[in-house]
Amino acid sequence: MEKQNQPDLEKQDQPTRALTKRLQQKLDYVTTVRQAITAGDDRLIYELIDGDHYHQALLNEEPDPTRNAQVDLITDVYPAISHYLSTKLIDYLAHEYPFFYYEETQLGEFQIYFGNWWDRRRFGKLNVLKVAFEFSSEEYNKLEKTFELAPAHKRFNTDRIQQISAGSDQLQKLIDAQSDRDAQKDELRKQLKENGQRNSLFDSGRIKEERQQIIDQLTKLADEDEQSNNAHATMKDNEAKILTLSKEDTILAYEKQAIENAFKSFENFNERNRSLYVDYLTTLIGKAQVAADGE
Repeated sequence: MEKQNQPDLEKQDQPTRALTKRLQQKLDYVTTVRQAITAGDDRLIYELIDGDHYHQALLNEEPDPTRNAQVDLITDVYPAISHYLSTKLIDYLAHEYPFFYYEETQLGEFQIYFGNWWDRRRFGKLNVLKVAFEFSSEEYNKLEKTFELAPAHKRFNTDRIQQISAGSDQLQKLIDAQSDRDAQKDELRKQLKENGQRNSLFDSGRIKEERQQIIDQLTKLADEDEQSNNAHATMKDNEAKILTLSKEDTILAYEKQAIENAFKSFENFNERNRSLYVDYLTTLIGKAQVAADGE
């Protein structure tokens, strides 16, 4: 009787050993993350959740995607990790960016507010895992423009306010000119009546042209009357618009002053934002070293 082919145990052991090794690596990774959280080692956690970025930014090493081979194991708990890491990060930011305030709108997600004054602006989000600000482009651009206009002693809404004010001034002139328009209309109606009484075969073309010119002038005056009748409501709306724009300029002025107090210039503010990850992680490394030296 022929023996049945037996599986090659030596060949089978090789993939089995590889599988066991990979599973152990996964277990070790998750265990290390858990231990880092238990020990309060935020620096190590940042290295574990994005090792490639960490090694490039902190150690000036070349990119290596394999450093992040295990991170998919914990992406489902990223919100909780973000919540955990936020405590020390926000304490650090409170000192470095004293004008920013944060609200956790849901687990691990933080909105940024600029200032603690009335009608402050929501300025974007804080990405805790990446140690990065994600500013609202609209709000950031307003602030950037405010700095650009400052040397000319202009505010963000200066031109818009002037434009609205000029419109209100024009409406006021229409109101003030009502009696003049009434007199013009009376005179034009007389001319229109006289024009209608003319009857000449030779001048019929000229008479029609004059009549049309008179009608056009009366139409223009009627349009101005309508604008004048609506002027008070429009001017009231304009006042409300100017008030809103002025308030926005005031808030932007507060923000500009806050940045200058902390960073001296908008350029320094932007430069610090770009280096925030390295600066914060370097601080964590320094604190860990001090703690180790004290033991």
